[in-house]
Amino acid sequence: MAENSAKRLKMDHGAVVIGTHNGHFHADEALAVYMLRKYIPTYSAAKLIRTRDPKILEGCDIVVDVGGEYDAARNRYDHHQRTFSTTFPDRETKLSSAGLVYMHFGREIVSRRLSQPEDSEQVGLVWRKIYESFIEALDAHDNGISAYDSAGLEAAGLKKKFSDGGFTLGAMVGRLNPNWNDVLPEDPVEAQAAEDKRFELASQRIGEEFDRDLDYFTAAWLPAREVVAAAFAARREYDPEGRIIVFKSQSAPWKDHLYTLEDLEPESTKSVYVLYPEKPTADAKWRVQCVPVAKDSFQSRKPLPEAWRGFRDDELDGISGIPGGVFVHASGFIGGNKTFEGALAMAKKALEL
Repeated sequence: MAENSAKRLKMDHGAVVIGTHNGHFHADEALAVYMLRKYIPTYSAAKLIRTRDPKILEGCDIVVDVGGEYDAARNRYDHHQRTFSTTFPDRETKLSSAGLVYMHFGREIVSRRLSQPEDSEQVGLVWRKIYESFIEALDAHDNGISAYDSAGLEAAGLKKKFSDGGFTLGAMVGRLNPNWNDVLPEDPVEAQAAEDKRFELASQRIGEEFDRDLDYFTAAWLPAREVVAAAFAARREYDPEGRIIVFKSQSAPWKDHLYTLEDLEPESTKSVYVLYPEKPTADAKWRVQCVPVAKDSFQSRKPLPEAWRGFRDDELDGISGIPGGVFVHASGFIGGNKTFEGALAMAKKALEL
């Protein structure tokens, strides 16, 4: 493993050297460099050299995104070779330098944050989740892989309804490169120094986003797993078929965990509504949220009744026949009631309609 081979790195006058390419930079090597320097002690004080000179790269202790070689034993992590086809375990997207570095060093990063062994279940869960939620998008972007099958979209006649500005993680880094008409220093050394300064800014910027993901999935997402599992286990207390999930004290990030738990019981009826208090106090109002057909979908498995949508307070009470109504969103994906009993009544009645 690269983690072990890192201990055998050759030192250049006491300095460890990370090598990557110069010229136009991308999100994958910017993040790869950041992860190594921020989270792996061996590289915390590493010098960065950006070059395409094979002789200089040969002297680097670790090389990412350049050099035409993937060999973890030698700390070489390029993905541009014609024969390269490596993917993250159980995923289909070909890796970039970000994915390669994360695949080999990510467990160590998560392990240090959780203070748990690298082979623990919790470390494995977060390691995989961060890849799927963050790193994989960079791998796809750098390898020119679309999130959707373009031929399938064309065949279905589907087109974008509006421009999203092309703002992706990769684009965020890409815009930090010089513009085509920027005036650059004439001296090659000065020009390279200016380019390296831009790269350092890009590496820090994409790294900050990675930090936020790491913080979220270790400090919030992972602890939510137990909360969701407890609510899922108690789901038949509120509906014989288990279609209503209740978080008694406060809500937690539930979608990922709920879908995972459902997958473990494929024969069970799918959850339809999730109930939770707006805040963890005794007088809190309650929400009734519909479970989406998929995590990122705006389509609900069963929206709240059409007749309730867009109404509030007394009007909603009169239409639904349930006192304490606060609102139902115009799209029917969420509603509210002043009490838990009222929210539960809304969910049960909605199941019947």
